[in-house]
Amino acid sequence: MARPREFDEEMVLEAMVQCFWSRGFEATSVRDLIEKTGLTSASLYNAFGDKRALYRKALDHYVERSIADRIRRFEELPPREAIAAFFAEILERSFGDPQHRGCMLMNAALEAAPHDPDFQSIVAGALGRIEAFFHDCVKAGQADGVITRSLSAEDLARYLLGVLAGVRVMARVRPERALLEGAVGTALTLLEQSADEAVEQ
Repeated sequence: MARPREFDEEMVLEAMVQCFWSRGFEATSVRDLIEKTGLTSASLYNAFGDKRALYRKALDHYVERSIADRIRRFEELPPREAIAAFFAEILERSFGDPQHRGCMLMNAALEAAPHDPDFQSIVAGALGRIEAFFHDCVKAGQADGVITRSLSAEDLARYLLGVLAGVRVMARVRPERALLEGAVGTALTLLEQSADEAVEQ
């Protein structure tokens, strides 16, 4: 009969997330993970596998606890408000991070995904979920007349995803409020219905 694990898996996963998020995959050593989690290398490997498996587990955990959770919380809001709230939380997280770590998903997209098909698939899947969230919000907002119909929901969703990626990357090197809020503000303004569209309704 297998012995029960003698540690809190949720806490260990969160510790791994923090470690990989701060240092990235390549720069994170097994010793770093041991120090952060408080487990031995044998316990880590027995529970989760090798370093690559540890990173994948941490990335999956980050996606579920950060990105998927944010989508769940905001998808019930009115469409334009949901998009604005999504970006507002991203900005506050960026400004409130003294380490300027950006987004673990975007970091993975730049560091690990180009060289590893499995990580590429994870990143692409998570970005697809965000794009789908934006698309659903835009589509609903266009139907309600609160978001412009001058561009398709598909194009606007892709544009918003691009703005999000840019903001998250810029938050690592130029975490300036005016810069990041300006980028987001312009994107939100683009969503506004024009006077001509309002007259047409």
